[in-house]
Amino acid sequence: MVDIVLDALHNPHKTRPEGECILGKIARRFWAHAVQFASLLCQRHFLEIFDEYLHSVVVEANDRAQGRRRSLGDYLKLRRKTGGVKPCFPILKAGMDLPDEVFYHPVIVDLAECITDLAVIDNDMISYNKEQAIGNGAHNIISAIMFDLGLDVSGAMAWAAHYHTEVQKRFINGLAKVPSWGPSIDVLVKEYLDGTVMWARGHHSWSYESQRYLATMGPEIQQTRLVPLLPRPNHKVM
Repeated sequence: MVDIVLDALHNPHKTRPEGECILGKIARRFWAHAVQFASLLCQRHFLEIFDEYLHSVVVEANDRAQGRRRSLGDYLKLRRKTGGVKPCFPILKAGMDLPDEVFYHPVIVDLAECITDLAVIDNDMISYNKEQAIGNGAHNIISAIMFDLGLDVSGAMAWAAHYHTEVQKRFINGLAKVPSWGPSIDVLVKEYLDGTVMWARGHHSWSYESQRYLATMGPEIQQTRLVPLLPRPNHKVM
């Protein structure tokens, strides 16, 4: 499936073979539309990052199939790729010609990683209850914290919340380190970074409003911060 999607993205004007997995047609139509307005730099950056994302999802699938548990550090390294956050960043600058020396500058990359971590932590904290209830909680930061640090669910949630706060501080401090590339580029950099921040905030709100993880209880849980823990398979913490 990865090969099909990548082929479709690199050849958006090629008709997909009859009987192929539907992902090929979906990816081709998506990218055929995107290339009409996305800058060439945006297109290249997206393809580079999306390739990494797809292959990391294969690694996650293997982990799930084999029942593998990763250490917290190892989990985060993989989760930053599987979260699907990084491929969204080039889309934020679709109409911009943000050069490589800006997009891949260490300060900009670190700020993007901060936003990725914030989104991953938010997602994993909110999705943990549903995932552990269906026996699919191993690929989740809460499970990784519990496994690696020997904490219970509440302790792991508190650790994740503290880490979230530290990442926020790192992002805010990092903004002061953004270099100048001249007025014409600086205004694009600001627009791009503002977009990443709004992406993280929007994703957080969506997680409560979409019913994907919390059904209809999202708004209530957002206010009370209390989550009724669903029954777990074989009564084991996943």
